[in-house]
Amino acid sequence: MSRSFAFSRVGLALVASASVTSTPAFVGHASAADAPVSYPSRPVRMVSPFAPGGNTDMVGRTIAPRLAERLGQNVLVDNRPGAGGMIGTAAVAKALPDGHTVLFASGAFTSVAATASKMPYDPVKDFSWVTIVITYPFVVVVRNDSPVRNAAGLVDLARRNPGKLNYGSVGIGSVFHLATELFNSMANTEMLHVPYKGSAEPMTELMAGRLDVIFGTLTGAFSQIQANRVRALAVTSLERSPQLPDTPTMAETLPGYEVTSFAGVAAPRATPQPIVDRLNRELHAVLKQPEIGKLFGELGGSLKLTTPAEADSHVRGEIEKWRRIVAARKIEVQ
Repeated sequence: MSRSFAFSRVGLALVASASVTSTPAFVGHASAADAPVSYPSRPVRMVSPFAPGGNTDMVGRTIAPRLAERLGQNVLVDNRPGAGGMIGTAAVAKALPDGHTVLFASGAFTSVAATASKMPYDPVKDFSWVTIVITYPFVVVVRNDSPVRNAAGLVDLARRNPGKLNYGSVGIGSVFHLATELFNSMANTEMLHVPYKGSAEPMTELMAGRLDVIFGTLTGAFSQIQANRVRALAVTSLERSPQLPDTPTMAETLPGYEVTSFAGVAAPRATPQPIVDRLNRELHAVLKQPEIGKLFGELGGSLKLTTPAEADSHVRGEIEKWRRIVAARKIEVQ
């Protein structure tokens, strides 16, 4: 499958919303459910706590019109970026818990929870998770002319040169940063962190020779891998990626290493359970549509259907994992 096709499909979901922050999705039929007959009684606002165009926002905008058809009400994608996602997330935490405001969250929800010293919400107590939607691994890449040929070679080189190799991320406390620090912790290495503000900069700096390695998204790295500008050493999931079937997992070199990011839906904590269950059912019906799974695969991710309890457990586990890494690596919280 070509990466250009994946982005053309996603692009269709973004064209109408490029100049606005909220986009009404098409209203169709409603399906039967056990939630109160009055729900939803007005449009549902899906808050995306990042600017339009990122992976999580793209997935949300793909799902929104299909969810609208199931609910019988518009689903408005409301971008509220800022403070590492905390501005939009806080808006949902403080919203009326009636199911008409939900959060479309990313893995940044868990990394921010682990690294922020002050938050305007409690990441564990203030949300009722509806479902995880998609999970996706990172890919570890070096320049194509690097002497490092595989993950074992990276471990060996980093051990022999403590403090001399550097890596880039999209910022202190990001999942990209913490994923590499997990590698440092498990491999007993000391690679130096160089934070950037944007997701494109680390790849540019890597290819320019100013970085030695990055743990980045498969979506962002795939075209450069195909063009032989960078070399994929490993993926960070426990299973190999269908998009890079010949690339080993990091766990094949460092047993137990696993990092996946995700996107998922959460509601304010006091949202009635029948409404949470209704949203879970309707989202699962949307996600089971064949074109959704195909699109997720082209973005480098895997469909993930969970119960509300499983989604809550997943998020809590990720927060705990990153808090352990923050403490072990003495990462300064923001």
